[in-house]
Amino acid sequence: MMMMRMVILVMGLFLWGSASQGLIVMAHIPPALYVFGDSLLDSGNNNFLLTLAKANYLPYGFNFQDGPTGRYTNGRTVADYIAENLKLPYAPPYLSIRESTSLTGLNYASGSCGILPETGTQFGECLNLNQQMGLFEITINTELKKKFSNNEFSNYLSKSIFIFSIGNNDYINNYLTDPTKRIKYSPQTFAQLLINSLAQQLERLYKLGGRKVIVFELGPIGCIPSITRKRKMQSNKCVEEINKMVQIFNQRLGVMLQNLTSSLKASHFILGRVHALGYDAIKNPKNYGLVDTSSGCCKSLLNGTSGCIPLQQPCKESTSHYFWDAFHLTETVCSLIANGCFTDSSICSPTINQLVQI
Repeated sequence: MMMMRMVILVMGLFLWGSASQGLIVMAHIPPALYVFGDSLLDSGNNNFLLTLAKANYLPYGFNFQDGPTGRYTNGRTVADYIAENLKLPYAPPYLSIRESTSLTGLNYASGSCGILPETGTQFGECLNLNQQMGLFEITINTELKKKFSNNEFSNYLSKSIFIFSIGNNDYINNYLTDPTKRIKYSPQTFAQLLINSLAQQLERLYKLGGRKVIVFELGPIGCIPSITRKRKMQSNKCVEEINKMVQIFNQRLGVMLQNLTSSLKASHFILGRVHALGYDAIKNPKNYGLVDTSSGCCKSLLNGTSGCIPLQQPCKESTSHYFWDAFHLTETVCSLIANGCFTDSSICSPTINQLVQI
C-alpha cells in the first residue's frame, strides 16, 4: 500500500472535480514545491533564528488565515500563490519541521539574507543561499532518500518545482550600504559576482536532482519606500540609478539561465520576468487596480522607511497598495506575480502551467 502511494505521488496526481457543465476536470499536480530565497518568500524560518529581521507579529499576517507566521506581508507570498495554483499545500519553513519531512515540499527562504554569505549578517542570523542549499541536501540524504527507491526518487525530484527569489538583499543590505563594496566592485563586476555564485548553487541543485527551476528577477529596488523616502523622492518616483544597477544583474541572470538549460541535460531553468511587471504597476497603478505605489500600508518608523511597527493598525485598503512595509509587497502584488508566471508567457516561458506538463 505504501509503495502504491509513492508511485502515485511520483508519477503525478490527478485532481478530479465537477465543472459547471457536469464535466470531469483533471489538473496535473507535481509532487512537490521547494522554495529558496529571501524575505519575499520566507514563510517563517527567521522565527527560529537569532535575528532582528522577523515578521512574526501583527500587522504582518493581518490578512493571512493563520495570522502572523513570519511572512513579510499581510497575507500570502508568491510561493503561497504558486502552491495554491499547483494544488499543493504551502511549503512549510524548513526550520519548523520537528518530525517527518513533508513530501510536498519545504521552504528554505530566509529574510535579510542573500546570495553572498556576508549579506544581512548585520541583523543577526539568517540562511544565505549556500546554507539553504546545504539544508536541502541534508533533507535529501537524511529524509527523502529513505522514502523512495532510486528510480522513484529521481522521478520525484525531476517532476518537482523549485523556485528562487534572491539577490535583493545583496543590493539593499550590502552593495548599497557598504561604501567599501562600491569601491571594490563596479555595478557590472558586482552583478557578475552574484551571477557566478548563483550559477554554482543552481548547478548544485541540478546535481542533486532538480530539473524544473524558476528564478525570479530582482524587482525595481529603486522604487521601494525605504530608498525613495530616504532620498525624499516625490510620489511615484524611483531612484533610477539603482534600478539600472539591478537590471545589469537581471540581464545577466537571463543569459546564465539559458546557458544552464542548454548545457544541462533535461533541465529547465526559467527566468521569471517580474522587474518590468513591477515597475509598470508602480508607474501605472490604475491598470492593476492599485492606488498607492509609493508608501507601505502598515505604519513604520523613520518616515516610513522601516518594517511594520508592532500591533499598529494597517491601512484599510491593503488591496490597493503595492507595498506592505518599506521593503515588501502586499499579497495583491504577490498574486499578480504568481498568477502571471503561471499563465503568462511574457512573464515565465514556459509558464508554470506548461512546465508541469513537461
